[in-house]
Amino acid sequence: MELSHGITKQKARFNRRQKTIITTIFAAILLISIVLGGFLIDNERIASNLEARNLAPSLKYPFGTDWLGRDMLARTVKGLTLSLGVGMLASIISVLIALTMGMLAATKGRAVDSFISWLVDLFLSVPHIVTLILIAFSLGGGKRGVIIGVALTHWPSLTRVIRAEVMQVRSAEFVGVSREFGKSRWWIALRHILPHLVPQFFVGLVLLFPHAVLHEAAITFLGFGLSPHQPAIGIILSESMAYLSTGMWWLAFFPGLGLLIMVRTFDILGDNLHMLIDPHRGHE
Repeated sequence: MELSHGITKQKARFNRRQKTIITTIFAAILLISIVLGGFLIDNERIASNLEARNLAPSLKYPFGTDWLGRDMLARTVKGLTLSLGVGMLASIISVLIALTMGMLAATKGRAVDSFISWLVDLFLSVPHIVTLILIAFSLGGGKRGVIIGVALTHWPSLTRVIRAEVMQVRSAEFVGVSREFGKSRWWIALRHILPHLVPQFFVGLVLLFPHAVLHEAAITFLGFGLSPHQPAIGIILSESMAYLSTGMWWLAFFPGLGLLIMVRTFDILGDNLHMLIDPHRGHE
């Protein structure tokens, strides 16, 4: 009886892990498809075509057309690709900042730890969107301003996680043995601590991405982000507000839905990677 119960339990665990892997693969395929679609779609598809203005969704134009006759499907895919690129670059910079800050806080003594903890509390006490707007506006907006603004406002939470991870590794027995053999702090950090932070880096990158994309779209929607000449999702949604009252609902619905699907896909991908990488969650 106990043996059969154990086998059933092992099968349930295997099935859950298998489902997690399959979901991760589908999420990755969807994101890769968005990127490929953005690069493969010709710019002529998003050019003005006054003969096809204000068309509702159809077989020829699945997402309809806007007031200039531009194909909304092509604009949406281009916008998602642009948002994905901006969000990914900003997330990488933000994770690198968090990795550096977390290691410094855990290895450079109480003074540095107290200062970085105070800096983290300072950034977390102010809403991201406010700090992001101030940074982007002071840098003149555009892609550079958005990337720097997002990168400088999304590192504090991950810094706390990395600091706790480094503190735990520092107290490990193998690190103590290295100290007794006279190894330097930098040697221990590069050989012992940094390899343990690689999973945190990738998981943190994927989990930070949805926040980065949503905040990029938000400040672009408000007019502090990307240029109006770029087919960004924030620009598309902002321009569509003037036409919703005329019944052109597809101008905002499909781009907004595409943004939510992409963000949710990355969120699922991050949770699944965390579950697959973390040994404790992997046995839940």
